[in-house]
Amino acid sequence: MPEPVAHVLDGIRYAEATVPLALDPVTAATGLARATREPFVLYERPGEVSIGFGAAAEIVLTRSELRFRGLGGPGDRWRGVRTSDQPMRQVGELLAECGIDGWRAYGWLAFELSYLPDAPDGMTLGHLVVPTREVRLGAGNALLRARRWSDLAELHGQLERLPKVATGPGGDVLTDDTVGRDEYLRAVAGAVEDIRARRLEKVVLSRVVPVAARVDLAASYLAGRRGNTPARSFLLRLGELGAAGFSPETVLEVGADGVVSTQPLAGTRALTGDPSRDAALREELLADPKEVFEHAVSVRGVQDELREVCADDSVQVAEFMAVARRGSVQHLASRVTGKLAESCTGWQALDRTFPAVTVSGLPKPSAYRAIRRYEGEPRGLYGGVVVAADADGWLDAAVALRTIFQRDGRTWLRAGAGIVADSVPEREFEETREKLRSIAAFLVPDSVLPAAGRIPA
Repeated sequence: MPEPVAHVLDGIRYAEATVPLALDPVTAATGLARATREPFVLYERPGEVSIGFGAAAEIVLTRSELRFRGLGGPGDRWRGVRTSDQPMRQVGELLAECGIDGWRAYGWLAFELSYLPDAPDGMTLGHLVVPTREVRLGAGNALLRARRWSDLAELHGQLERLPKVATGPGGDVLTDDTVGRDEYLRAVAGAVEDIRARRLEKVVLSRVVPVAARVDLAASYLAGRRGNTPARSFLLRLGELGAAGFSPETVLEVGADGVVSTQPLAGTRALTGDPSRDAALREELLADPKEVFEHAVSVRGVQDELREVCADDSVQVAEFMAVARRGSVQHLASRVTGKLAESCTGWQALDRTFPAVTVSGLPKPSAYRAIRRYEGEPRGLYGGVVVAADADGWLDAAVALRTIFQRDGRTWLRAGAGIVADSVPEREFEETREKLRSIAAFLVPDSVLPAAGRIPA
């Protein structure tokens, strides 16, 4: 291993080293996730797969309190402040004062943060960590970071002896993706009536599909990543929550230079694997008035939100109504960009744009009320984000869709569709099934791997 470079972080020596990487980054990061018993978050974006282990600093959000430790306070003692109406701004301010030079934070935020006063009491609405150890993997090399010198050497050793992550057979774990069909059809019909009565313009309604068998998250993530074309992907185990996902879109991307970007996706058709059939479905998607309207109002909503946090006249639609291929479906996709106002941080921008219009609706307050009325249980991470952020202002937040969820011994999937005045309930239900195939085809039973290789539940 090359001689480590040492930095002083809040009185603690922090070491970095760059080492060669023989494996592809996703496979290597998945192997590291399998090898740990610590909490971890793996986050993939174009050009980099990073994974953080443990918690040098930690933040947990609920409706009433934002609890934190390791952020400039004595030892590991938990402290708390009252959650404000801008919780993500609070997170950003705490991290900025954490006393750890060059930190990167990883974590997740629940959909229910969007209507904080009405969120379930006691429910965890967000969980973020600044890791004690971290690996950032690119093509041919890996940057190792650790709070202790011994941990740095251990990370290097783990990379050199990574076991193969066997994915095993997938696709036969989920036996029924039509669970809750009648309830979903009634919910969509009710939402269409609301929209035609002008109570709202659009709402995204989802349904839960339970998975009875135990699923190996790491193996399913690796299989699913090989079979999907996500905008971002992630694998995590924080607290009681485990998740593996292939996000089709970002709600917010912020560069260290303050340039912001988001990619709303709305409007869907299946990808069948037959080139001629997929081309015909693509043309059908581009010509469908309902799908085009659903997409256009989403792009308009995103522009309105970014204008509130960006410099005057900087918001523009850089790409409009392209078609993005995402696993088992193809979507209408646009790109909206801007430049943050000087008084605004990326966390404040996330406060304004969260959750994505494409997982909530318009106007958002009306959509939240409809979601609570028509969906049978809180969403949690579904429709929320998995986020990574750096001390220099960079922030990247992926919408948590096409995701496998695990908590308290339960495994489930969730999928939704955007409802507008011209929606047909049966077609919207079929759209949820098309999206579920991006995940269901890659579920790997836990029994495929020996017990010692499992990610702890």
